[in-house]
Amino acid sequence: MATRIEWSQVGVIAAKEWRERIRNWWVLAVALIFALFSLAIAYFGGAQQGAVGFQGIEVTIASLVSLVIYLVPLIAVILGYDAVVGEQERGSLELLLSMPITRFEILLGKYLGLAAALAGATAIGFGAGLLPLASHIGAKELYHYVGFVGSAILMGMAFLSLSLCLSVIARDRMRASGMAIALWFFFVLIFDLLLMGLLVLSKGSLSSGVFAGLLMLNPADVFRLLNMFNSQQVQTMYGLATVMPEGLTDPLVLLGIMCAWVVAPFLLANWRFK
Repeated sequence: MATRIEWSQVGVIAAKEWRERIRNWWVLAVALIFALFSLAIAYFGGAQQGAVGFQGIEVTIASLVSLVIYLVPLIAVILGYDAVVGEQERGSLELLLSMPITRFEILLGKYLGLAAALAGATAIGFGAGLLPLASHIGAKELYHYVGFVGSAILMGMAFLSLSLCLSVIARDRMRASGMAIALWFFFVLIFDLLLMGLLVLSKGSLSSGVFAGLLMLNPADVFRLLNMFNSQQVQTMYGLATVMPEGLTDPLVLLGIMCAWVVAPFLLANWRFK
């Protein structure tokens, strides 16, 4: 019989994790970084084309996507890599496990607290970054931008789930930090290079269905596609729009795949933690 989750205990663990990030100014620092970058890109994103100033929300989002793919996953893995193994090294995990709380509740509380800190920093940072441009944004543009920020938060939660899994598997913080950086390096930098190499080696014989399926194995690529196929103007900036199967161009399908990236590593971490 399944054990009932004590949400009050989950909330205590989550609040503790969130307060620790607030106390060391982590959330404020990340929010400030996002705000500065979003404002700079909004004004200077079109400088390569000889245009300076706000060029429209879709152009701004297209420029921000590449930045977000590098920053948000990095912050997420740094945030979560020592969530469990750090407690174990400090000896506080044994004390926590001796209390009337299940391992699942501990893991869920830690994840929710860290996710709240990451989501808050992302939302505040990107929201504050566009405040000076509020007069240029209508209701439709605002809705599009909120969707972009939401997808960035969801990608961050996917990488946070992956880093939490590493924190459960690793034997110490040193190994966990190395694994976390390697994870970020693989998904953000290496994965697409390997995929391009596969395309070259196949000499164009790789079908669009297989290619699209491989892209789904990377949450960063799912985030990129989610924002690309959410805007007709942004689609024209990427060549992938011409090779993706129609079934994987639906934002709802891509959203479901991203949610799977959030849930699956967490379930694996929970299985390993037991």
